[in-house]
Amino acid sequence: MNDVHKQFTRSALAIIISVIIVSGCAKESKDSVKQSQPQSISTIQSTSKIQSASEADSSAQARHELHEVAGLVITSEQQAGLYKGSAGQYRSAKVMTSSMQPHILSPQHVSVSDGNLSLAPTVSDKLESVVQNGNMVAAETPVSTFSIDVDTGSYSTTRRLINQGQLPTKNTVRVEELVNYFSYDYPAPTTTEQPFSVNTELAPSPYNVDTQLLRIGIKGFDIAPDQLGASNLVLLLDVSGSMSSADKLPLLKQAMLMLSQQLSAQDKVSIVVYAGASGVVLDGVAGNDFTAIKVALSQLNAQGGTNGSQGIQLAYQLAQKHFIENGSNRVILATDGDFNLGMTDHQQLVDFVASQSKSGIGLLTLGFGLGSDAASYNDHLLEQLSNKANGQYAFIDTLNEARKVLVDQLSATLLTIAHDVKVQIEFSPTVVSEYRLIGYENRLLNRSDFNNDAIDAGEIGAGHTVTALYEIRYNDSHNRLVDPLRYGQSQSEPVSGAKHNNQRRNGQLSSANEVAYLKLRYKAIGKQDSQLLSYPISRDQQLTHLHQASDDFRFAAAVAGFGQLLNQNDYVHDTDYAKLITLAETAMGQDRFGYRHEFLQMLKTASVLDGQVMMTEPDTRWVSQ
Repeated sequence: MNDVHKQFTRSALAIIISVIIVSGCAKESKDSVKQSQPQSISTIQSTSKIQSASEADSSAQARHELHEVAGLVITSEQQAGLYKGSAGQYRSAKVMTSSMQPHILSPQHVSVSDGNLSLAPTVSDKLESVVQNGNMVAAETPVSTFSIDVDTGSYSTTRRLINQGQLPTKNTVRVEELVNYFSYDYPAPTTTEQPFSVNTELAPSPYNVDTQLLRIGIKGFDIAPDQLGASNLVLLLDVSGSMSSADKLPLLKQAMLMLSQQLSAQDKVSIVVYAGASGVVLDGVAGNDFTAIKVALSQLNAQGGTNGSQGIQLAYQLAQKHFIENGSNRVILATDGDFNLGMTDHQQLVDFVASQSKSGIGLLTLGFGLGSDAASYNDHLLEQLSNKANGQYAFIDTLNEARKVLVDQLSATLLTIAHDVKVQIEFSPTVVSEYRLIGYENRLLNRSDFNNDAIDAGEIGAGHTVTALYEIRYNDSHNRLVDPLRYGQSQSEPVSGAKHNNQRRNGQLSSANEVAYLKLRYKAIGKQDSQLLSYPISRDQQLTHLHQASDDFRFAAAVAGFGQLLNQNDYVHDTDYAKLITLAETAMGQDRFGYRHEFLQMLKTASVLDGQVMMTEPDTRWVSQ
């Protein structure tokens, strides 16, 4: 009985001590919140003052009346009237932000790696899951149709997570964006009559025994940056409170300075900022006025809610105002995608930018920040906005990535050479039993969409390379996933010895040796009607061994394999990190900028992280609600 009494006393003391500690922590948290309340936004200098920063002597003679609305300095009576309606929203957002309690980290945000706790991607980060492409039976569904995709955001977000010690959750990696992050040495177009070349390669697949990998490669014609036409760029910059961390607004400013260094006097640059309200900071200055752009960027501070929709509307108004005929007209949206004021219905935002793209204004979305516990990163929204607005999406996690997108690949970023590029491939059931498209899950089209010019598809920029991969099984494969039908027409006859035997099928002359028939449609710049390109793919192209394939083929296969492992793909049975590392190591090529070597290091790190996860939780990468 005495032991029970002692045990009870110890338990009671433990509870009392815990209460005292928690109370002290709570008080400290409240004090921390008070200390960390946002300071007032530094006012932004007037447009006329900033634009004349490079001519300091004459700027003193031209002063305009300033009107401060929601922490922004607006440069005219008309603009002040436009934005007064948003001041209330801004003040409400500011009060709401200041009064927010500190977020308590829940066990669902924590993963275990080698006995240590580390942060997993926050539950609020919106990394949309994709439904894996299945294995298709060629005799039942011989046609596959999809839109091209030149976005690279999924690669950078994956790299960011791995560098933070985490693997992406299942099915959140867009494999095609990993593959298309890299440039490939595909042949350039041989004629000016079409904007890109098309080539194919066929070799054994590294993912499954007795399967083949078909690579489709597209290469757009290139143009030197100094030969680019005039550009009208509106920089739409998120300066809300969620952008305060070092990897967001500070990195954004540096990225925009990099871009401005590439521009010339023929270009026009405007800057629109948004938080609780939006305002114009620069209104169509010359692209080579680096001082004005630098001064404008230096004034920006992060605070307030995120009324992104109002900023987008204002940015497109400026893009229309300074529209350059036969030039590149583009809004560049730089944000973490955490829109919480104004038009918060994301479908409305997507519909709005889609309607604006019809007037010849594209959209480049640049994402900043991921894994922050203070604000969510909306990868899905930024990707969808660029998809529907004739643009592209990139995630900027480092200054090197900013240089890649805005300096090294500036021509591809700013100059579109073909619109609505669609791919359709018909597999021959006499040769192919099954096929599987790797990636492009959210770019799939209906078969009838291919010939419908009203259906939107992806754009390709100058110098862009686009790669698509299909894993296929021949009829004579010993590793078919689907049994042939007992009562269906047999398609399992091997084709050896029938290389020159032609047959007529559905009114079209086809070769019994053809693996597939590839078709592409695209719209030339300024044209409304699409043009058709067609290419037969023969089994004669088949290489016997994977090592005989080009460096580009093997490297793309390694990258796609990596994406499939991260997604825990249900159709990959004969590969692992060790095999992919070996494959990538033998396919580095020239690698001018070192991106392939960086990938190899990331692949090795992911292999270690995967091993840690398998030791602690075999079926879980990280736990989420």
